[in-house]
Amino acid sequence: MNRTVRSVATLLSIGFAMYFAARGVWWIEQPDAPLLMLLAVVLYLVTVNMAILWDSAVSVRMPLWVAILAGVSSVVIPSLATHSLAVAHRTAPFATWYIGAIGLLGVVLVVRRRLLIATLSLTALIATCWIHLGILSALSLGLVGSIMWVAVAWLLVMFWDRAIRDTERLADIQQAVSAWHATQQVRQRERRLRTQFALAVAGPVLSRVVASHGALDEDERLEARLAEGRLRDELRGASLLNDAVRDAIADARRRGVAVTVFDEGGLDEIEEGRRAEIRDELAGVLADAHADRVIIRAARDDRVAVTVVGRASAGSSSDDDAVDLWHEILRDANS
Repeated sequence: MNRTVRSVATLLSIGFAMYFAARGVWWIEQPDAPLLMLLAVVLYLVTVNMAILWDSAVSVRMPLWVAILAGVSSVVIPSLATHSLAVAHRTAPFATWYIGAIGLLGVVLVVRRRLLIATLSLTALIATCWIHLGILSALSLGLVGSIMWVAVAWLLVMFWDRAIRDTERLADIQQAVSAWHATQQVRQRERRLRTQFALAVAGPVLSRVVASHGALDEDERLEARLAEGRLRDELRGASLLNDAVRDAIADARRRGVAVTVFDEGGLDEIEEGRRAEIRDELAGVLADAHADRVIIRAARDDRVAVTVVGRASAGSSSDDDAVDLWHEILRDANS
């Protein structure tokens, strides 16, 4: 759609440029210096076509040197056209072709995002018309129209750019909403899976508790504690767990180790391959843990993903000498 609009605008600009050039050579009265008039027309055609077409397929913004050429031509062309005619003929319809022509050039400068040079070009046109024709005569011969063209083009470009920015902002918002919706779907799926896992783990234990009216033997009490611990682990640190970590935690608890898992986002923004390596390393650390209490914490840190702390006694947590295990798993394996 944008390409079609640009093609139509380009064809219209070239068509209007040819119309003004044709007016310049359709002499009713013979110019005193026809070569100056022809030079003005040729210079205009070269300049306006360069302004319209040069690098237009690459960028909307006109190259600076082309814009400077257009600005200089806005001063030179009216002077050449005016001095090619006798004073009595300078207000003839064919003689004032440059007023609309330079107005069109100003519109092209605006559309191709050279607003400052477009303003200077229009100012130069007003000044030369004032000098050669008189301001009132120039206004009646089309200067008002040229000013209005440039002003309307500036407003349209401003609104067009604002519409593009709003469209891009809406597209970003839509992408963010889509990403949020996808995240919510993933979280809902994870909650369903955790619920199914909780039922699979706790269901048999609860059935035995109900069936025995709470009278469990030692093995059943151990299984109940393990099931409770696994449920807490799934709720507090699901991203830290895989089958190897779950089995290592269960084995540690069977050995009498109190294991606590805290996930505070330490694995966020880590690629899945590295996450798998971190979980495998965590499982290996837990397999060799012999402390009375093990705390696994995945805090947000620029360097460390997971910290494993083992203490000799659950009642001596304030004693630094009681730390029996300290292991840090880095976010980046190469750090």
